[in-house]
Amino acid sequence: MTGRAFAPHEWMIAWRYLRARRSEGGVSGMTWISLIGVSLAVFALIATLAVRAGFRTEFVNTILGANAHASIYWAPVRQANGVVVQTNTDYLRIADALRGLPAVTRAAPVVKGQVLASANGRNVGVQVLGERLEDLRTLPLIAQPETKIGSLEDFESGVAIGTGVARSLGLDLGDRIKLTSPEGVKTAFGTSPRVNSYEVAYIFGVGRYDIDSVRVYLPLSEAQSYFNREGAVDEIEVSVVDPDSIDEISNDLRQVSGARALVWTWRDANGNFLQALKMEDNIMFIILSILVLIASMNIVSGLIMLVKNKGRDVGILRTIGLTEGSIMRIFFICGASIGVTGTVVGVILGCLFAIYIDPIFDIVNYFAGGGVWDPSVRLLSNLPARLEIGDVLSAVALSLGLSFLVTIFPARRAARLNPVEALRYE
Repeated sequence: MTGRAFAPHEWMIAWRYLRARRSEGGVSGMTWISLIGVSLAVFALIATLAVRAGFRTEFVNTILGANAHASIYWAPVRQANGVVVQTNTDYLRIADALRGLPAVTRAAPVVKGQVLASANGRNVGVQVLGERLEDLRTLPLIAQPETKIGSLEDFESGVAIGTGVARSLGLDLGDRIKLTSPEGVKTAFGTSPRVNSYEVAYIFGVGRYDIDSVRVYLPLSEAQSYFNREGAVDEIEVSVVDPDSIDEISNDLRQVSGARALVWTWRDANGNFLQALKMEDNIMFIILSILVLIASMNIVSGLIMLVKNKGRDVGILRTIGLTEGSIMRIFFICGASIGVTGTVVGVILGCLFAIYIDPIFDIVNYFAGGGVWDPSVRLLSNLPARLEIGDVLSAVALSLGLSFLVTIFPARRAARLNPVEALRYE
């Protein structure tokens, strides 16, 4: 008998043991339980990692697609008349200077304000952003949103509103929306609220509840008049080539924008969400790794039973010349085969789940009576999933590593069986 690693006869014996019935001293039932356990554990791990990756990707994409990568605003300054202002009147020159930076792809002057929107006897608080049409065209998820009604080209003849605002106020194209701002006309008796009515020219849905339900766009000139910002803006929105490097170019943005300039990046605005996602990723991976470990322990149980039932066979094999190493490899093949097969099945199931998550979730939602996914809580309009090769390889490495590791103990126990003791009562 040859002693080389994984010789043909070792594979043959291991295969016979794996498919042996209980009446023949096998543990085929436990084998199936172990295989199913590993498969389900790997499936759960890959499915969770895919949903996690999809959630983060969709979350970041909607942030970057509907918002600026950085906002340039200015520290407040007290004018000669005692009024404190935080606006800038030199915004056109600063925007041109920002566009001159190699890393900058967009610099858009913006006027912002919080107002009360009313229509059809309903009221809702909204965020109004005043922008030029040419700047709005460069916002990917506003120019090409997930859903839209009307054309962005009609924006200057009215306002653009999110689908959530339209739904809350019962608005459609051509309807009028009334905006009420507390910072209105200044009179001798104080400041009276300003109330203007605008025609809805464009309705967009980017797929994020916190954007679609509050955002309203006004033409920049109209927003300057409405918010008493004549000839000034509140900030300049900046987009860059590589959003992940925004922190590295913040100093350049600040220097170009002047001494009073301050920079607020997309990471600053969403740091808590991103940190929470990262923490959740680590916790979920650890929890599901424990699940894979538990499933792998079933392999140990099955192999220990197999070693006990096959003690006589081990004694015979040892007497005809098989070494301890050969016996160990036979039982290692038995356990490793279960781990490899379960891992492969789990990877296939996990990948199919990630690819067909939408129809699967539609079926779950149907049997649950709807309302399983609440966009107002989870911010995204549907459950995302994204397969990443790194996540799949991590799951495979974890499953195979644990399967191989836990197999070593029962395989060594089989190899150390004394053939004399094994055949004493035979």
